[in-house]
Amino acid sequence: MLVFWEQRLVFLATPKTGSTALAVALESLASVSIQRPPVLKHTTVQRYHRFIGPYLKVASGHDFTTVALMREPVDWLGSWYRFRRREDLLDENASTRNMSFDDFANAYCETPQPGFANVGAQSRFLTPPGRQPVDRIFRYEDIGTFVDFLEDRLNCEIILPRLNVSPEADLALRPETLVRLQHKMAEDLALYSEIGGGTAR
Repeated sequence: MLVFWEQRLVFLATPKTGSTALAVALESLASVSIQRPPVLKHTTVQRYHRFIGPYLKVASGHDFTTVALMREPVDWLGSWYRFRRREDLLDENASTRNMSFDDFANAYCETPQPGFANVGAQSRFLTPPGRQPVDRIFRYEDIGTFVDFLEDRLNCEIILPRLNVSPEADLALRPETLVRLQHKMAEDLALYSEIGGGTAR
């Protein structure tokens, strides 16, 4: 999470959407940068509005605009699968090294989800039911539009490094698994569709 005080702007770091590269590029411009532990780095919009937003408003006398990225949902899940295949992953119970992406996707669809597939949902991070959503959501796949937005708001050129890249892996899914996954991720897919064409929501 990054807070830009003068610009009244807060970047909420949706997991698996390039937040590490953005933090490296923007940290020197931010008034507040929270990069660890992960539970704070990836503060959800609901926790932001409950704990952090009110403090910022009292301290500054202004509301802050929240922004975040969203990744195509199936690709986002594939990123989690690849991330958890890393050799340096310390928690063996979270590892996906000994399974296919199809196995992982089916596990994600289970209720309850096994620990290795319990990775949340972008819709709950960005637009929790009955709660205030992120003000502006941009597509990860069109990150250039987000960078243009930031360059305009922060009045500087932004060059993103390539960091924290997960190992390559086969992300093939059986047709029946894809149908099941689309049903499970219906809220995420609908939200992603609403964003549309790389424009802000």
